[in-house]
Amino acid sequence: MVAEKWGMYPHFFIDGLPMDWDSLERELEARLEAIGFELVELERAGSRTRPVLRLRIDVAEGDRGVTLDDCARVSRALEPYLDAREDLPERYVLEVSSPGVERPLVRARDFERFAGEEVALTGYGPLAGRGRRLTGKLLGLVTDGEERIRLRLEDGEEIEVPRAEVARANLVFRWGDPA
Repeated sequence: MVAEKWGMYPHFFIDGLPMDWDSLERELEARLEAIGFELVELERAGSRTRPVLRLRIDVAEGDRGVTLDDCARVSRALEPYLDAREDLPERYVLEVSSPGVERPLVRARDFERFAGEEVALTGYGPLAGRGRRLTGKLLGLVTDGEERIRLRLEDGEEIEVPRAEVARANLVFRWGDPA
């Protein structure tokens, strides 16, 4: 994989040209928004001849979670578009699911929407002079220049972690906690 020019994802080449993942993601996001859902995360896996598109979706408005019927509806709505794409092999696999209870935080809006919730950050290396994994209460995202995630640790200390140093951020679900 090439990180600088093409990103940190597997590359699929159709007829010698790389697939335009950015335009695919933008188009999927727009199509989901048109039917009342938001794209939480698009994960790419599989092989060149059988790529796997894993979509994690959420309901755009409201407090309800994603149902199995929602996943089926989204899959049926996206398949004609994906089938018509010339740069996507016809043997692609589409997987649609909810983001789960430990929802990944991917976009800047996620860090604002879930402010006040407990989150886990996993770094490419140590974060804020500590370990590779930090948990605490999400305070938001500072966007003056470099994006930094604001976090209140369990000991009450408030820190800011450069978002570029974070490999993964997600909500933390505690079994037995009242909802």
